[in-house]
Amino acid sequence: MTDSTLAPVDVVKRRNPLLVWLIWPLITLGIYNLVWYYKIHREMRDLTRDPQAPVAGPMLVILLLGWTVIGPLISYFRTGHRIRQAQMAATGQATCNPWVGLILCFVFGLQIIYYQLELNKIAV
Repeated sequence: MTDSTLAPVDVVKRRNPLLVWLIWPLITLGIYNLVWYYKIHREMRDLTRDPQAPVAGPMLVILLLGWTVIGPLISYFRTGHRIRQAQMAATGQATCNPWVGLILCFVFGLQIIYYQLELNKIAV
């Protein structure tokens, strides 16, 4: 397939939310969270075909500004908006709520499960 004919299922990868949230980060000592964050941003950029969409920037915020606490919270909130935009581009219906993702940041990092579940709706 050429880039212009990619279907959402070809761009956004379906992942198991529990593996993304708990298992792979435990096995890789937390490195997989950064890899996952980079990959979802790249997939959303490819889906929306927006050359201005950030890919490495959000991951670097988590990596380098994690100590500030506010930087990652803003990044996760904006990720919720990007997932919402990707859902609109793929299905015309947005169900992701960035506020829910932000609140889940404070509950065992469950925003990862929530965001992956929302991304899986695109990959169906």
